[in-house]
Amino acid sequence: MLRVGLTGGIGSGKSTAARRLVGRGAVLVDSDLLAREVVAAGTEGLAKIVAEFGDDMLAEDGGLDRAALASVVFHDPAARERLNGIVHPRVRQRSEELIAAAPADAVVVQDVPLLVEGRMAPLFPLVVVVHADPEERVRRLVELRGMPESDARARIAAQADDAARRAAADVWLDNSGDPADLEAAVDRLWSERLVPFEENLRLRRTVKAGAPRLVAPRPEWAAEGARLCARVAAAAGERGRGVAHTGSTAVPGLPAKDVIDLQLGVESLADADAVRDALQDVGFPWRPDIDRDNAKPPGSPAWPKRYHGSADPGQVVHLHVREVGSPGWRYALLFRDWLRADAAAREEYLAVKREAEARYGGDADARRYVEVKEPWFDAAAPRADAWAASSGWVPSLE
Repeated sequence: MLRVGLTGGIGSGKSTAARRLVGRGAVLVDSDLLAREVVAAGTEGLAKIVAEFGDDMLAEDGGLDRAALASVVFHDPAARERLNGIVHPRVRQRSEELIAAAPADAVVVQDVPLLVEGRMAPLFPLVVVVHADPEERVRRLVELRGMPESDARARIAAQADDAARRAAADVWLDNSGDPADLEAAVDRLWSERLVPFEENLRLRRTVKAGAPRLVAPRPEWAAEGARLCARVAAAAGERGRGVAHTGSTAVPGLPAKDVIDLQLGVESLADADAVRDALQDVGFPWRPDIDRDNAKPPGSPAWPKRYHGSADPGQVVHLHVREVGSPGWRYALLFRDWLRADAAAREEYLAVKREAEARYGGDADARRYVEVKEPWFDAAAPRADAWAASSGWVPSLE
């Protein structure tokens, strides 16, 4: 089963995307509908609202007077928090019941309007954000829903901004134009990413990086690394001791393979084994066949770790789980920070990478690509250590 978080601002067309996904076979868990269900007439949720906000919250038919409630909570953050404390736990419980009832091979789309505001993005293996330009959203709310323009703008302003949503989005669906374009984008997302992601996840299968080819540095690498770090940290919970974006994509301006390397610190490999299933459930299957440490100087003793790849066909990830303070843990952070600080070292390393690519860039077996770089790493390790000593470097996750 794959759980997908779907969100977007009011008027963005999120519900349109959800319907299209359901049409392709997704199981939809709609938080808005559940929020109505858990406070319907006769429910414990409605009784709690009346007890908290008064009998004026009841309509003549015994149901919730939504207009009366909105007038109380819309401009009062404290009141809104009290309301959320009643509604959100009940929505979560009902969501969990529906997810548990879904087939084992389902793609479960959880439509959560306030996913970003509620900081829930790291809890999903994949987050899809539906976007539309603010003025287009205002137009839709006014013309299609009959909402006063001032209310439309106030509701948009009260939600997360585009920057916050972009930071949370693994997939960004632009719905500012023709509705047919959104439908086509959803169809591609379903067939090219969601269906294979679910299958990979269920079978504990990882995607491969393919032939080692360098690409120009992408500005998005930093945000992708941060988003994935948050997902890994949430899965590891209290057993985790910090997650860092490492490797070449963590060095600004350095051409690299389009692969995000992450390092999860743990107290012991017993903790790594304890969080294995949680990491697999959010998209990072364990690869016991390569539980070796390739971030070590050649010829040095093996440095134990656990390695997880990515089940997401849209993003290749190497997740290395190492003991905090171990040589491998320190080495990964040191080389990243040394390359960030030393332009000459970056140029040297890039030249070695270019040579390796020229020899084996068309070879799907990346081991020979790595072997070309090993002598440089062997010679560079003392220089990195000297830089650490002279600069007062200490390991950092940033």
